[in-house]
Amino acid sequence: MAAAEEEKLKGGGDRREFRPSTCLSSFHRDLTAAALMGGVVHTIVAPIERAKLLLQTQESNAAILAGGSHRRFRGMIDCIGRTVKEEGVLSLWRGNGSSVIRYYPSVALNFSLKDLYRNILRGNSREGSLLSGPSANFLAGSAAGCMTLIIIYPLDIAHTRLAADLGRMETRQFRGIGHFLSTVYRKDGVRGVYKGILASLQGMVVHRGLYFGGFDTMKEKMAEKSSSDVALWKRWAAAQAVTTVAGMLSYPLDTVRRRMMMQSGTERPMYRTTLDCWRTIYKVEGFTSFYRGAMSNIFRSTGAAAVLVLYDEIKKFMNLAGL
Repeated sequence: MAAAEEEKLKGGGDRREFRPSTCLSSFHRDLTAAALMGGVVHTIVAPIERAKLLLQTQESNAAILAGGSHRRFRGMIDCIGRTVKEEGVLSLWRGNGSSVIRYYPSVALNFSLKDLYRNILRGNSREGSLLSGPSANFLAGSAAGCMTLIIIYPLDIAHTRLAADLGRMETRQFRGIGHFLSTVYRKDGVRGVYKGILASLQGMVVHRGLYFGGFDTMKEKMAEKSSSDVALWKRWAAAQAVTTVAGMLSYPLDTVRRRMMMQSGTERPMYRTTLDCWRTIYKVEGFTSFYRGAMSNIFRSTGAAAVLVLYDEIKKFMNLAGL
């Protein structure tokens, strides 16, 4: 009986005894594991990410609205083709520097905070957990996404504005991360640097809750039906499905937050509030505009799914290595 109880404790599951020291130790390991594999995956999909941002924001992009040589893009292929022709191949990675700088702390904090919050919500086996199952997974993912976003938001808005900045070096509005942040701060202060934060937090609740919570829940369900470790391909398939669904369901929220970001540092904002942005896009451009560039999620989700699976594999390696 004692041996069975000991084995149960070793097996872990999700209802382990909550110890702050254990959680913090696990937090540091998770932080390292997530930071190891973020930037490379993101750099690979950077051209698609930039095209997606250009399509999302073109109706609020001052360079396009002013007319001249910058015309509206007809779709993803047209956007990538014209960008290469007008700005060069390397311009497809414009804003990737700020994105990678943002992505390392973003991935590291998202994963480690998600696991920390989930351990807190589900970890006390003696007194009962605060939440259990999918609800705890969803809440932990949402909370981790929101906390991370607040911390790295200046880099997030810089990435969006640099990626949406059209033209060659001599005609662009911003020269880099530092130039963008200093320009906006001088003009609008901290409010300008955090423009669109409320709309972004709404999107994080949905996307990160589904992305992290959905994947953790599916892993648990698959583990219940299997006597051994779940095969890598099954976890990857689950990650791909969850990432695609999370991206598509939260895409309108992402479009609205990008539009709000585009107003930072402008003299005449197009939208008064987040709600006004929703209304204006729907009335003027139609419902489909909320999903402009959404097909890129099919490609981008592959990278995001790989991050979920690689994170688990790196954690396994670190556990075996005693790190």
